[in-house]
Amino acid sequence: MKIIFILDQIQAGLGGAEKGDQPLGGKYMAIGSVQMFENYLGAVNGEVMATLYCGDDYFAADAETNALKLTAMVKKLNPDVVICGPCFNYDKYGLMAGKVAATITDKLHKPVIAAMSQECAEAIELYKDQVDIVKMPKKGGTGLTESMETMLKLCQLKVNQEDTTAFTAEYCY
Repeated sequence: MKIIFILDQIQAGLGGAEKGDQPLGGKYMAIGSVQMFENYLGAVNGEVMATLYCGDDYFAADAETNALKLTAMVKKLNPDVVICGPCFNYDKYGLMAGKVAATITDKLHKPVIAAMSQECAEAIELYKDQVDIVKMPKKGGTGLTESMETMLKLCQLKVNQEDTTAFTAEYCY
């Protein structure tokens, strides 16, 4: 299962809130917080084919256009599944992840999930009916390992076109 992750500048390791103007980019490897997933990919026969990123302020300045650009990048790379996250409790990143996941769902009909903590309440409320958003802890919270395993398992179910109804009822918002 080939996975693309979409991150903000903080999770990509490109700076803090002051670097929100980071333009869209990507690398054909796991960068930033995606590296946390490396030990869990084998269980779902997964591999990271690329990590795409965008500063949250840069994204918000023209969310519609930037969501379409990220969607075009995903289309060109053609992964099996896309993970928008982990967002933790970064609310601006949650809004970006929700918008991008919804756009990918609408335009590409490709399996996609988002992952964020309850502190991203605005994004959850806006996108939970369009995108499967996996529950996860806030930065520094407990349960991160379990939520990463849950994200990957949901991706596997989606790629295999299995019924996700019971799974999402338990692990998603």
